[in-house]
Formats: sequence, C-alpha cells, structure tokens
Amino acid sequence: MALLRCSKIQIDKAYSRVINIPTFLKKLINITEMSEQWVAARIKQKGDSKCIPLKNLKDLILSYPDTKKKVDVFALSVYGLVVFPKALGHVDEVVTDLFDQLDNRMW
Repeated sequence: MALLRCSKIQIDKAYSRVINIPTFLKKLINITEMSEQWVAARIKQKGDSKCIPLKNLKDLILSYPDTKKKVDVFALSVYGLVVFPKALGHVDEVVTDLFDQLDNRMW
C-alpha cells in the first residue's frame, strides 16, 4: 500500500489479481481424469509435502483405455522419479505444479 500510495487495496485494479491456485488433489484429478474419491484415497503425506505412490500411477497406466492419458500419467511418473525424486517410490506434488504450468501453456 505504501508503494502504490493508496490507503487500501482495491479489487479489480491493475495492481490486484486474484490468484486461483489449484490444489494437489485438483491437479491430480485433471491429469489422471479419475474421480475425486479415487485420488483423495491415494494421496499420502511424506514429510512436509503430499505425494502419490508410484504403484497407483503404474496401475493406472496399465489399465487406462485412453492413450493420451496413459502418456500423461507415464510422463508424470518419470518426472516424479527422475527430475524431482524427493520420496522414494512416490511422486511429489511439485511435479503436478510443472504439469499444471505446461497444461496452461505458461512455459
């Protein structure tokens, strides 16, 4: 407020933007196209972050009928294990942030 020299922040102005950041649950639902109950039942807490076991993603890859979604889930698994290996045998929520940005063409 001091930098902008205004007494209070006003919504819908150039300096104001509502940030709508999807949760880990919503991102996984979007990537896997599985139900909220399916995803919620498989999210685990590992240390300070949430993740999903690789076994669940592997089962999904093997059983999913849509080839494009198989590739998306496979890529999510590879990135989770190779690029962001935080919890052994689990894919961390940081990976879903990357996929969400790629999906929204922010890169």
